[in-house]
Amino acid sequence: MSIRIVVADDQELVRGGFAMILDAQPDFEVVAEASDGVEAVAATLRHQPDVVLLDIRMPEMDGIEAARRVCAETSSRALMLTTFDQDDYVYDALYAGASGFLLKDVRRDDLVHAVRVVAAGDSLLAPAVTRRLISDLTARRPRGGSPAIGLEALTARERETLTLLGRGLSNAEIAASMVVSEHTVKTHVSNVLSKLALRDRVQAVIAAYESGLIAPGSA
Repeated sequence: MSIRIVVADDQELVRGGFAMILDAQPDFEVVAEASDGVEAVAATLRHQPDVVLLDIRMPEMDGIEAARRVCAETSSRALMLTTFDQDDYVYDALYAGASGFLLKDVRRDDLVHAVRVVAAGDSLLAPAVTRRLISDLTARRPRGGSPAIGLEALTARERETLTLLGRGLSNAEIAASMVVSEHTVKTHVSNVLSKLALRDRVQAVIAAYESGLIAPGSA
């Protein structure tokens, strides 16, 4: 079964380039392109893709609001396009439900890999740039709400798993740290997401920071 994709960027050459790269994959299908957030949301509602590639800065409706609509109204997963000078937008995109971030100068292979990761239901947290952005933003962005976020519902091992997720570790790295199998880690991760009502690993990272399990800047 093909991974269905919508590509949204207001720069035609950038949008066309990404679409061409993705459509060349035998198991990918670019079902629509969009030049702004309004078009992106409409295309997502119409085609119900697996992944929506969203530029953060777009006219009519920006990528953050588009991601919020996409994640709230469909089962599609949002993968954001950003640049180093757009750090201030990343925290908002995380809360909008984005499952990962790519720099706009991403390599072809990394773009393809990112779409596969997000389409599979995981989140793109491995790249060092993503860990840096999350750490920097949570250190300086005011946060409201209760810091407890229901941690009392987690077992000791699940709390440890959430802590390691917050540090940006992969399942394999978490398994090595906890001296358990990757299958056990997957079970712990699933339990953490379910008990805390989190959409994915990106939101788990936010929860780890906001609960105080991870100190800003320590990842």
